[in-house]
Amino acid sequence: MPATSSSTRAIGLFGGSFDPIHHGHLIAGQAAAERLGLDELRYMPAREQPFKRGLHAAPAADRAAMLELAVAGAPKLAVEPIELGRPGPSYTAETLRALRVREPGAAFTLLLGSDAALELEAWHDAAALPGLARIVVFARAGIPVPPSSLISAGVEVPAVEISATDIRERVRAGRSIRYWVPDRVAEYVARHRLYLDGA
Repeated sequence: MPATSSSTRAIGLFGGSFDPIHHGHLIAGQAAAERLGLDELRYMPAREQPFKRGLHAAPAADRAAMLELAVAGAPKLAVEPIELGRPGPSYTAETLRALRVREPGAAFTLLLGSDAALELEAWHDAAALPGLARIVVFARAGIPVPPSSLISAGVEVPAVEISATDIRERVRAGRSIRYWVPDRVAEYVARHRLYLDGA
């Protein structure tokens, strides 16, 4: 279901805290990229999500470093660091405008989880979003795509019951996060002693 010409690069943007990145994020992103026929899927860590101001458990630099480790060597997967270079909060409309100036030959698709999509109409400058990118929501069995004129479509991805909150709780409890996250991410968490305190 690609909606671009052969000369236009179709780029997916999957934004979030990624606190930390886990296999659920990676499987959903890979599946969406394949189903939508994207040339590239970029994971886009927020410096500071507007709805999570002051609540990120790991610094933005650590979250971005774990993302780099997670996608290293994966065809068509990359990290988009644009929001890390700007002061927070990270507003998606502003990010998309900056990306369109930087890459005028690209057609952007913004990928959202169903939880984020529920809040979409409350986002900063939400009405402008469909003019800046196609908005596609991850659809899972039993979780319908929220009704919204801002959303272009849903894309079916496997349901993987892993959450970053659960991973942080496992770390604090001294339990293994192997298989929840890529091995290199688990090693990074241990080496940098992330998630031992707080939320």
